[in-house]
Amino acid sequence: MTIIYTFIRYIASREVIYISYCFMQIFSLGFIFLYSKLFYDVMILQDIFLVLASFSAIIFALSFYEGKFFPAITTKKELFINTILLNIVILTAFYHYMLFEYLPYTIIYAILFLSVIFNIKDGFKPTIVYVIGWSIFCFLLFVFDFKEVYVSHHYLDIVLLAFGLEAVLFTISVSYKYGTLKQQTKNYEDMLLQKSKMAQSGEMIANITHQFRQPLNNISYILINIKKRFENKKLDEDYFNKKAEQLDEQLQFLSLTIDNFKEFYTTSKTKQNFILKDAIDSSLTVLSSELDKRNIVLNRHYTINEDVKIYGIANELSQVILSILSNAVDALKDLEYPKININVDATNADIIISISNNGKKIEKRDINKIFNPYFSTKKEGTGIGLYLSKLIIKKSFEGELEVSNTQEGVCFTLKLEKTI
Repeated sequence: MTIIYTFIRYIASREVIYISYCFMQIFSLGFIFLYSKLFYDVMILQDIFLVLASFSAIIFALSFYEGKFFPAITTKKELFINTILLNIVILTAFYHYMLFEYLPYTIIYAILFLSVIFNIKDGFKPTIVYVIGWSIFCFLLFVFDFKEVYVSHHYLDIVLLAFGLEAVLFTISVSYKYGTLKQQTKNYEDMLLQKSKMAQSGEMIANITHQFRQPLNNISYILINIKKRFENKKLDEDYFNKKAEQLDEQLQFLSLTIDNFKEFYTTSKTKQNFILKDAIDSSLTVLSSELDKRNIVLNRHYTINEDVKIYGIANELSQVILSILSNAVDALKDLEYPKININVDATNADIIISISNNGKKIEKRDINKIFNPYFSTKKEGTGIGLYLSKLIIKKSFEGELEVSNTQEGVCFTLKLEKTI
């Protein structure tokens, strides 16, 4: 079962630790088969399997090793301590071999023990799980003189017990390692998402400037009109209230713009129901000046209620839509009549957002790679935006993000579950 498990994990991950462990178990199985002398008694073949299992064990242990192979020694105290620790490893490894008389497992135990004692300051690691498990087992065998009892009562060879324990410890250690890597991957993805936002900060500032310019001009004209009326002693209550309302409208617009940009940059991970239209409008607010500057016509069409809600993280959906729109803007360069269409439709189970443009189509050889990390068809592209977009839609919304060429250009399709 361990052989099958590790081989499947290798197929899925292509990591050396799995294939080397798989080979070690295969050769160990061959060794046990010959060692039992049930069918064959070929000593030379038994030795060959033992050597191959030991070699595979070395590769596995070195690939599973975590931290530095040699600690930095700067003082006599450190030299003394590390010498003692090294002797402890040698003695415990020797005792391990005396107990089980099977070299491959002793090799793994010794190498991973070194990993633990030389890198203990770096925190709890999967190798510690493995080493502690073996150490406790060996200690119990020593205290209860278990091997002597085992031999005197003519039980099965103790090495068979070692095989079972080895499989259990390996599975637990790898499971812990996988959990750690999964958390690291999640942290890395979160960091990429935030960096992707910050990478567009220059564009954001330009958009904020554009958004603020017109309202500020309007406020300036309103104040000038009020001042003139006041100087000419024509400022009546109705006119003042009218201009005050106009001022309030402009200030509300500025406040809304600030909220939209602030929402875009927030790192909130709280899932909640939100209005889909608000998330779309938030991304359009960020990109509006760029659309105006390039004379891009943007059409929005809702075949469902505009106030429809979905469950997830609003600012992350805005990030996805912004990423797709930014790519569309780049694809529409030098086009005489650039156009982007956003269509929101629904099925019985899903809300479907289609974002299409009439720009250059994606090459057939590239369309299957478009969501791969660090793949970009643009010289200055990072290849992060669409990769993160796919990730967000899958993880935060349990939805799908697809791309296809259309008769006019390119279309990105987001499928999101409806809020119950």
